[in-house]
Amino acid sequence: MLPAAAVFRFPWEVNTGSVQEGESVRTFGRLVCYQPEESRAMLSAQHASKEHHVTVHTLFVEPFNPIIGAQYIVLGETENAEGVGVMVRARVLNCVDGVNVALLQKAINEQRSFFRERECRQGKDEQPADAT
Repeated sequence: MLPAAAVFRFPWEVNTGSVQEGESVRTFGRLVCYQPEESRAMLSAQHASKEHHVTVHTLFVEPFNPIIGAQYIVLGETENAEGVGVMVRARVLNCVDGVNVALLQKAINEQRSFFRERECRQGKDEQPADAT
């Protein structure tokens, strides 16, 4: 059985507890560290003058050619790892160096807004009309 469709999460949302363990997520960040002996990478992103880190388990995507300092998008499931906290077990890890991060963030926000509007409209359509 395939995992649920992944929702785009900002890196600062992954570590705040708003993502449940086992949830499929997509997130992004700049590769700042890769430890091949532990199959672990660290992505970093800045938000509100604070640096946020996401730990990525890379076993399922190895071997890959890491480019330290490049932008990556990761797709995978979250898990709680001892000593690390929340970690994304990557199914896909793509280098997207050159992507406009500000535009990506805007697109994610627009997509969320669209999905909220669609859910509201579907909720209204499913409510029975008053019989008066």
